[in-house]
Amino acid sequence: MVLTVQDVTKSYPAAEGSTPVLRGVSLALSRGETLALTGESGSGKSTLLHLIGGLDSVDSGTIHVDGRDITDMTDTARAALRRSEVGVIFQQFNLIPSLTVAANIAFQARLAGAYDADHAAQLAAALGLTDHLTKYPEALSGGQQQRVAIARTLTARPKLVLADEPTGNLDEATASDVLDQMLRLVRDTGAALLMVTHSHSVARRMGRHVHLSQGHVV
Repeated sequence: MVLTVQDVTKSYPAAEGSTPVLRGVSLALSRGETLALTGESGSGKSTLLHLIGGLDSVDSGTIHVDGRDITDMTDTARAALRRSEVGVIFQQFNLIPSLTVAANIAFQARLAGAYDADHAAQLAAALGLTDHLTKYPEALSGGQQQRVAIARTLTARPKLVLADEPTGNLDEATASDVLDQMLRLVRDTGAALLMVTHSHSVARRMGRHVHLSQGHVV
């Protein structure tokens, strides 16, 4: 398994004690699998994604990524894992405005010491970015910026890709095209994909679908 989440709980401080967000969540994902994670606002979807990505710490339970327990890792070790094993795609693109498209695409792979110019060029071509490599993010449309974010993540060849509403800011036609490209590229690289989405049409295109409700998988 690329990902194993076992009995994970998470609460956040509130005015009257603490508010439970996740109440014993378990799931698993194998290499090459795609999984949609849906749920109402506040159900814990993004919290779970952040825990899996090592951006936050669990209260209890374990999370294994490629056989390694990340719940006991230091922040530095988790950051290293995100550079080399786990790719995260956010709704807000998070491109570096002072870097060209080509430099943004290369950024994560260079940090991981895994940059391959041919692989980066192939991803850029597959995502329709070849003619935009010398441009800066501000010159691109939202759909093009999201393609750059996807290419940046996949250039590092992660074993697990986490995507938080990656098409949420795009119009329907652009969102469908970006999703097509993402699913194909993830399939071609053999990565596992866990995608948080509010869209049932997006969820139906994934290999599996789990729903979070009141902190439980249902």
